[in-house]
Amino acid sequence: MELNGQTLPLAEIVTVALGDASVQISSSARPRILASRKVVEEIIARDDIVYGVSTGFGKLSDVRIPHDALAELQLNLVRSHACGIGNPLSEPEARAMMLLRANVLALGFSGIRFEIIEMLCELLNHHVCPVIPEKGSVGASGDLAPLAHLALSLIGEGEALFQGERMESREALRRAGLKPVELQAKEGLSLLNGTQAMHAVGGLSRGRCCRRDEPRGAKRHSRRFRSALARRPAPSRPKSGS
Repeated sequence: MELNGQTLPLAEIVTVALGDASVQISSSARPRILASRKVVEEIIARDDIVYGVSTGFGKLSDVRIPHDALAELQLNLVRSHACGIGNPLSEPEARAMMLLRANVLALGFSGIRFEIIEMLCELLNHHVCPVIPEKGSVGASGDLAPLAHLALSLIGEGEALFQGERMESREALRRAGLKPVELQAKEGLSLLNGTQAMHAVGGLSRGRCCRRDEPRGAKRHSRRFRSALARRPAPSRPKSGS
């Protein structure tokens, strides 16, 4: 499946959520993504003051961030927002989140590097699935905590599932033959600023429905889908002494 930022049919989302299709960024999206990133790099080169790139966030928007701390700012943004609670989302829900986020970023409006979006696709294709707590969205203001937990796996932090086993993300990436990415200016904000968690959960909830007029093969697919959604990773247990 090629991603170019356009609308994805629910059937295709379900297929990727179940791990039945590989994904890649469309060649038509690459120039947009590169051009968008160039804008961010030019802002940095000119030493312009731009929110979320060279400033803090929220009430700290008037704080200028030194050039040598721009990458650390994005890393700290991801870490600070990875504070979700509750049971983890099912693997299909987390996979749908990754798919939808990669597709939105393929529009080329966020200023994120091509290789970061490509890494989202690699996680899907190698079946590395971030462990994402189900609670932490702030609604229309964004699925900040869920997307932060997704982003943690990209940088080798947090936890992930690999071949059905729950482990540290860095180990999951190692077993899959992948290397963690290092975030640069604007990229933490680009990964967190979206609503793909609610879209993934809502869309797959609708996809559970098996219409009466479905052929027999489709009904078997629906039963498999509902079974996969019902399997959720066990909640994290506090470590001794924590």
